[in-house]
Amino acid sequence: MKNVKTQFRTGRALLIIAATLASPVALSATYVLPPADVDLIGAITTVEATHEETLLDIARAHGVGFEDIVSANPDLDPWIPGEGATVVLPTRFILPRAPREGVVLNLPELRMYYYPKPVNGEAPVVVTYPISIGRMDWQTPLGQTRVTKKVRNPSWYPPESIRREHAEDGDPLPKIVPAGPDNPLGAFAMRLGIPGYLIHSTNKPAGVGMRVTHGCIRMYPENIEALFEMVPVGEKVLIINQPYKVGWSLDGLYLEAHQPLEEDAETLGKDLTSVTEMLVAATARRNGPVDWDLVREIFDRADGLPGRMSDSSPGLQDAGEIAVNAL
Repeated sequence: MKNVKTQFRTGRALLIIAATLASPVALSATYVLPPADVDLIGAITTVEATHEETLLDIARAHGVGFEDIVSANPDLDPWIPGEGATVVLPTRFILPRAPREGVVLNLPELRMYYYPKPVNGEAPVVVTYPISIGRMDWQTPLGQTRVTKKVRNPSWYPPESIRREHAEDGDPLPKIVPAGPDNPLGAFAMRLGIPGYLIHSTNKPAGVGMRVTHGCIRMYPENIEALFEMVPVGEKVLIINQPYKVGWSLDGLYLEAHQPLEEDAETLGKDLTSVTEMLVAATARRNGPVDWDLVREIFDRADGLPGRMSDSSPGLQDAGEIAVNAL
């Protein structure tokens, strides 16, 4: 493991060069998978807004969802950030507490992690994308499932419950919506083993990174087009609920906090009980001090930006810089 970590550190210069040459979407999507006892990937960076850009435009260009970028930039107007405004890109992540295999969907984070099987001796990677999930009255279910079918240019057969809702709103739906610009499934869909649920594209990309669907997982069109080619039928899909994530980097222990799902706010968002349990477990595996004032600050802020709470290896460079290894 020591040699792996040494290679992880010494490859920093080449990785930064590769990231500089990469396109914005590629930069924020794919990372070399760190060793098993390192949990952070990516780096928080900034860009300057142009006169015509909204935060939504910037988010999509950098593989970030709407809620992500708004939470990371609370002092900016989402629709008119202003020319020259410094925009924080929340593109550093603690990997979820889940097996590093298949597709992992973390609902409160509004984010997908995909761990494709390495081929031809290639280094293992993790691919991450923003997603939209079900509204409170159309919750996305939790649990283990699989991709059962992949369809290009799918037709949509809206369930009777959705047709009834649209009819009540004065927007009746036909029984079949054919492929095309009016189809909310977009050009790509992957059916899950949970009946009625899909991972799919969209004809309304502005909603990606929000809780706006009828339970399905919605993605930017360019993201699911890439994912569609990578994910085989039969791939595992794990849907989890982790608003708080704790993980080790090379320079210490980190906490990443998101707003809990609305239905969990009263139980998960009121105190530090769940976070304390995770911190105790993390420090039992690897010794390191915890600054509880910082824990409370990160918990209360809940902006999705990982914050360091300890310093177990003061001589190391920032691991976030090392992990800017987009392919």
